[in-house]
Amino acid sequence: MKVSDILKLKGNTLYSVTPDTLIAEAATTMANHDIGSLVVMEFGELVGMLTFREIILTLRENGGTLGTTTIRKVMDDHPLTCTPETDVNEIRRMMLERHARYLPVIEKNTLMGVISFYDVAKAVVEEQHFENRMLKAYIRDWPEEEPKEEASNGSGA
Repeated sequence: MKVSDILKLKGNTLYSVTPDTLIAEAATTMANHDIGSLVVMEFGELVGMLTFREIILTLRENGGTLGTTTIRKVMDDHPLTCTPETDVNEIRRMMLERHARYLPVIEKNTLMGVISFYDVAKAVVEEQHFENRMLKAYIRDWPEEEPKEEASNGSGA
């Protein structure tokens, strides 16, 4: 399974902000759409990611308020990325090693979408469910063997 398969299942809704957007506005967007990340774009290019992690850290540093902080000050400006052709097992390894919950998917400098750890887990479970159903169907349709006649022991007794 590849990242492109996950994007097909997930759909192509994508939310982005600019680096100069206030973090409070970004938090509202994330809450309204029940999403955990926003892609930060500037001049048509990916320049960072904002996740709930950066928002929580900002709240802690500002005594519980987001104030007038801009995304540029807190975003991950070197997010881990992948391509549509990246294998899902490689994505799982990358996400676990870097503690990344969201990965922008880039193809030829074009943002194709974002996949989350949840998206990857869901795709893997669905793939396993499909394989299990196929195996069960195969076993259920297994041809029955003809009963074998007992071989004589050749002792003549």
